[in-house]
Amino acid sequence: MIKENHDSVFMKNIQKVIEKGIITVTSDGSRITYHCKRDYTTSFKNPEEKVRASYFVELVLDYNYPPKNIDIEVIVPRRTPEDRADIVVYDEDGEEYLVVECKKDGITDAEFKQAIEQVFGNANSLRAKFASVVAGITRTAFDVAGFKPSEREKNVISDIPKKYGRTPKYKFIKGDKDKDLKIVSREELIRALEKSHDTVWQGGKLAPTTAFDEVSKLLFCKLRDEKTTKKGDTYKFQIGTHESAEEVFKRINAIYQKAKKEDSEVFKEDMRLSPKVVYNVVEHLQGLAINKIDLDTKGIAFERFMQDFFRGKMGQFFTPREIVKFCVEMMNPDRSDLVIDPACGSGGFLLNAMDKVRRYAEENYEGIEAWDYWHRFAMNNLYGIEINDQIARVCKMNMIIHDDGHTNIISTDSLRPFEGITEIHKAFKKEHFDILLTNPPFGAVVKSTEKDYLDKYELGKGRKNQKTEILFIERCLDFLKPDGRMAIVLPDGILTNSSLQYVRDFLMEKSQILAIVSLPQFAFTHFGAGVKSSLVFVRKKKPDEELDNYPIFMAIAEHIGYDATGRKDPINDLDRILEEYRKFEKNLRGYKGV
Repeated sequence: MIKENHDSVFMKNIQKVIEKGIITVTSDGSRITYHCKRDYTTSFKNPEEKVRASYFVELVLDYNYPPKNIDIEVIVPRRTPEDRADIVVYDEDGEEYLVVECKKDGITDAEFKQAIEQVFGNANSLRAKFASVVAGITRTAFDVAGFKPSEREKNVISDIPKKYGRTPKYKFIKGDKDKDLKIVSREELIRALEKSHDTVWQGGKLAPTTAFDEVSKLLFCKLRDEKTTKKGDTYKFQIGTHESAEEVFKRINAIYQKAKKEDSEVFKEDMRLSPKVVYNVVEHLQGLAINKIDLDTKGIAFERFMQDFFRGKMGQFFTPREIVKFCVEMMNPDRSDLVIDPACGSGGFLLNAMDKVRRYAEENYEGIEAWDYWHRFAMNNLYGIEINDQIARVCKMNMIIHDDGHTNIISTDSLRPFEGITEIHKAFKKEHFDILLTNPPFGAVVKSTEKDYLDKYELGKGRKNQKTEILFIERCLDFLKPDGRMAIVLPDGILTNSSLQYVRDFLMEKSQILAIVSLPQFAFTHFGAGVKSSLVFVRKKKPDEELDNYPIFMAIAEHIGYDATGRKDPINDLDRILEEYRKFEKNLRGYKGV
């Protein structure tokens, strides 16, 4: 897997031009000098300057423009007030050829449009043939000379020409050393996703959750285009020279409709965006090689994007990464295990289980053998149920980003009778799974007047209502094979309230309790839930299995890698607790604790 990110590529390129004497950077990195048509020195701390330096390097190394034909901060005549062009490239006769406006990455669509107007004003005043706006990885180039001064769409070109050559019809070609998509850093990927979301959201015209759905559809098209385009062919998810928004939309929508037909489980409805909005999102995403970004970087970027967006609105669907990782390490799944989360939310437990198997494969096998080892696990051994249809789609999208397993995610009520669940997907059977990892919904109540299945539960029989987390305990044990193991987040009330002794009795009758780890009060507050909770680890008993008194591993975690505000805490007691549990496993009766 390719792990080199955009920042390291940029620094290597900077080093190349420094060695050639085209750029000088001071030893403390605070100032930069461009040795081009004339020497120009400025601060190198400004984010916009890093964008300008990066594009200047591209102009020299990738587009083969001679440094002696490039100038920086060029005064533009006939502009009121006086303006300066960030970069101007001159032709061999000394005539203005290309004008560039550089902006920091992450600017809004409105600011980008403003930059377009600025570059057009400068290009028209300088009588330049081409203009380009660069805002990090979002960039748009224009044929200025061939169109009226007011034209802003028909004159868009796929890319500026290389060394005064012809404008290419399309910029990105699969497998071409110079024209293939670029691998970017985690931060750049997050910014591209955020810019795409802001474009789709349109300042509040769409509901935030609808906007997220629409970004996911376009991301789905992007990933599919990267995978299905043949070597030597141009990618479809890009803007070609002189293409209208309608033409781009038509091509992207064709990818979507084909995918929807082949995989109706991910998205059922059509795109709801205008051609112009789709066109703008394509601008943000077209140059990224998302499939080639390593899984850890990609996974964390998508998770950050989701959490920043949903936290506070749908925080209950996210379990903090530190807790997820600890539960997975405690359960220690391997490739043969069937793993289920019946309240899977955005898929954190399942993806972490996949990552554990993937890391094992990459440490112990080579190339295609390693890929096949973990990919079969992802495709065939991970199962999730999510009651909220939209969050189920987020989970599927998360799985697709991670290279799959999304076909075993279903949207339904995990507490409904089994026959209703197996009708949707036949693998969701009783006593079918080896490992169950879950953070079930707390606090909701199932009423017998609303759900006819309450009486079918031992923990619901004869009751007018019952809490979802209590019914989930029974349902989770139903899913497990005898000897199967479970990690579940439970509110402390279930473990301590005298009125709930019958729940504890049921749990001990059906399973062996392996460990209980108490979490701090704030563990879920940043994710929209404030109930004091513990992690409970159990093994389901075999039929007629009787257990004598046995030791249970107990621990209290006060530090869990993040604080009440969600900021990183360098201390994480869960790491030490895992070490101690491994010692306990090896010597149940002789373990002395700490």
